[in-house]
Amino acid sequence: MKEEIRDTIMPTVDENLSYIKEELFKDASDMVFREFYIASWKAVLIYIDGMADKILLDDYVMETLIFKGNLMSDVNEIKDRLLTVSDMKEMKKLSEGIDAVLSGETMLLIDGLDGVYIIATRLWPVRGVSEPSGETVIRGGRDGFTETMRFNTALVRRRIRDTRLKIKPKSLGARSKTDVAILYIDDIVNEDALDKLMSRIEDIKIDAILDSGYVEQLIEDNQWSPFPQIQSTERPDVVAAALYEGRIAVLVDNSPFAIIVPAVMPNLFQSPDDYYQKWINASWMRLIRLVAIIGSLILPALYVAVTSFHTAIIPTKLAYSIAASREGVPFPAFVETLIMELSMAFLIEAVIRLPKAIGSTIGIVGGLIIGQAAVSAGIVSPIMIIIISITSISNFIIGNYELSSAFRLARFMLIIFSAVIGLYGIMLGLILLLIHLVRLKSFGIPYLSPIISPDIHDFKDLFIRIPLRNMKKRPEYMKTKDKIRQK
Repeated sequence: MKEEIRDTIMPTVDENLSYIKEELFKDASDMVFREFYIASWKAVLIYIDGMADKILLDDYVMETLIFKGNLMSDVNEIKDRLLTVSDMKEMKKLSEGIDAVLSGETMLLIDGLDGVYIIATRLWPVRGVSEPSGETVIRGGRDGFTETMRFNTALVRRRIRDTRLKIKPKSLGARSKTDVAILYIDDIVNEDALDKLMSRIEDIKIDAILDSGYVEQLIEDNQWSPFPQIQSTERPDVVAAALYEGRIAVLVDNSPFAIIVPAVMPNLFQSPDDYYQKWINASWMRLIRLVAIIGSLILPALYVAVTSFHTAIIPTKLAYSIAASREGVPFPAFVETLIMELSMAFLIEAVIRLPKAIGSTIGIVGGLIIGQAAVSAGIVSPIMIIIISITSISNFIIGNYELSSAFRLARFMLIIFSAVIGLYGIMLGLILLLIHLVRLKSFGIPYLSPIISPDIHDFKDLFIRIPLRNMKKRPEYMKTKDKIRQK
């Protein structure tokens, strides 16, 4: 059980300091307690070494307080007439002050003061803004989120210079007290989705939030579905575009990934530079992605069904070619496909976990060597290698990793169904998959929107993106307040 920190601030520094040292931060070697005097009043600065700006404390706090403290006749005048720092506030509860110290701020306790002063001194080691490695684009911004939440809100604010952009702070995790920011545009946002999000975040009761993935799993609609119902991104321009559509973003401190709600499936296979280039090129690339999704989903299952049950439906020359390539293969088509699919899954996982310096090399060499050796040994046929290669490339075209993983699981399901009853199994699997997707919702929005949307305007930005000057309305399925984005 977590120990509760008391709220009461004692009248003397020694009483407060004894409690803080002995009860709260005993054996915490990184805590700094700097005791000094402001005229006749004893004071102490409390901060965590490595998380606070010592130069600011030395030059603008301690120097001023020590050398000019004798000019003050009342302890309550120190804040307004002596402290030369721009960002500070007074708190009346000791527990709030301790929470601020744990976040990198500095607490100032003074004899006779019925509160504590919190001085903004956060200065921990940070990673600079760099290009996101997982969402590369041909045209568009090269800046990405970092692990520092305040940097991330600034990147979004830079793109939305609007007073109606709201950034609501939250603190999640009974022990970690992780800072969380909820971003939305007040006169556009879908209020129903916002209410659902706020309610679910309030219901989170957990010791620690270490990444935005924790929040994503705790607030999603259906935890049993492999399909992501919340969009994650490292790109501030993607977050800004989502906010302009009436959606909501959640930024979590210590995580370079923002999460966006509601999320629908078409959002997950679109790319940011779809909107940065001509509509014809963007539409062509979207159609390529759609074909890739369909191909990666059904191609291996189709091979198993055709070679095992329905050889009569393929041309005679192709049938002879497939039969010749499979001559000497000791396994049925289902086992052959399963072996190669699992081998590819192992290889992808290994490449992801290996250091970048050798990961790409191992992926290329491993794929070539394993494929060639498997064919030479007669374990799999050459056409199976071609099918798995096309399937894997098609799966990589899907920009969202979580969505591609969900389709990979669905592909295994279709392979098993096709091995049992052939093409009928594929159709049955696709029907079950479609039923699941139709039933899914993300914060009240159907997951297949705008495919199932009754409004024809929503189809202007689906599989084909019409010219930008004709996209005058925001998506109707989002139920935004302000529906017009271009006059």
